[in-house]
Amino acid sequence: MQTPVTALSVAARQPWRWMLLLAVMLSLSGCGINNIPTLDEKVKSAWSQVENQYQRRADLVPNLVETVKGFASQERETLTAVTEARAKATSIQVDADTLNDPQKMQQFQQAQGQLTGALSRLMAVSERYPELKSNQNFLALQSQLEGTENRIAVARRDFIQAVEAYNTEIRTFPGKIWHSVLYSDMPIRENFEATTENADQAPKVEF
Repeated sequence: MQTPVTALSVAARQPWRWMLLLAVMLSLSGCGINNIPTLDEKVKSAWSQVENQYQRRADLVPNLVETVKGFASQERETLTAVTEARAKATSIQVDADTLNDPQKMQQFQQAQGQLTGALSRLMAVSERYPELKSNQNFLALQSQLEGTENRIAVARRDFIQAVEAYNTEIRTFPGKIWHSVLYSDMPIRENFEATTENADQAPKVEF
């Protein structure tokens, strides 16, 4: 049984232990112990923006196809190609759980690249139809598509930068140490690879 003096001494030492623990935690945070999960969250957030912008583009396609069909219904092959490319692009989803799957990423990028190509061919068709080019609904869709392509380019750039920052952190000191000790279950992330030439630039939609 502790004497009153001993009990008081133990109680008096308790705040110092908490202060010591707090100091250790602060020093570790200053050494970058939280950098890896923080950068990982930024990667996920950046990818969400990529998906959001691709979905925004996909949402424009049905109205665009219907508008073109109203003036150029004979362009069945091109219209069908766009519709099929959209269906394939929207059927492949890459979320946080599959973001590290190279095969899934490649499938996603290829599908989006095919839709980009199909839309470019559809835009070229409009050159043969002056009434279509002057249609207000078509012009509005053109403007939205251009804006979306620009947003896609920005979102992809931000994602690439986020992945580079994350991968660099777990490959260099001191992040490499924290990765081996605390975050070994977090692998190198697959980055966005261009599937077409000049893929870092938004496609030009000219009328």
